[in-house]
Amino acid sequence: MRKSRFTEQQIVSILKQAEAGEPVNKLSRRHGISQVTFYRWKKKYGGMQVNEAKRLKRLEDENRRLKRVVADQALNLQVLNELLGK
Repeated sequence: MRKSRFTEQQIVSILKQAEAGEPVNKLSRRHGISQVTFYRWKKKYGGMQVNEAKRLKRLEDENRRLKRVVADQALNLQVLNELLGK
């Protein structure tokens, strides 16, 4: 997965600027992002503080890691079952 150029703090700051009344197209142009990216951030981080956004990122990373562990275990079980079945 590609790492974002922006930190959670920067994303929340950009969203707060929009909440303060700055037009989205102006913000997008100034920060070099597309409007689609802005609205994706708003959907994901809208109304959050910086510490909440960082916690969300950590939880998503942990969830991704745990899903990988479960997939590896399932694969190992499948291989063992095939070997025992023969």
